[in-house]
Amino acid sequence: MTEPRATTLTERIDRLFQVVRRPDGEQYSHEEVARACRESTGESFSATYLWQLRTGRRDNPTKRHLEALAGFFQVPPAYFFDDEQGRALAEEVELLGALRNVAVRNLALRAVTLSEEGLGTVSDIVEAIKRREAMRDQGE
Repeated sequence: MTEPRATTLTERIDRLFQVVRRPDGEQYSHEEVARACRESTGESFSATYLWQLRTGRRDNPTKRHLEALAGFFQVPPAYFFDDEQGRALAEEVELLGALRNVAVRNLALRAVTLSEEGLGTVSDIVEAIKRREAMRDQGE
């Protein structure tokens, strides 16, 4: 079994933006996140600086900046440093991001009482729909 590759700080920050969304399902803007980080730390934290961190143009943020980002996205600061914990937290962040979608949450709650066989059927249906949508997207 191959060891999962380590992710960069840039990839971890970008993943938070991709997965943790506003209640309306849209991504947070750099300005929204930077403003919240400024308010929580009292330090300079611009949208441009955040964009630079997210795109790898800057890669040495202060501890306080990372703590502010962790607080905003509701992950422990270790998410940015510890590869093993970062991977585990990334999976949790993805799950939490998915569950913030009302339709996904409602489907998951309805599926809780299904038997193993019923869950398998739902899983098969979801996979078939994913394949169909992927084929449709490739045709566009």
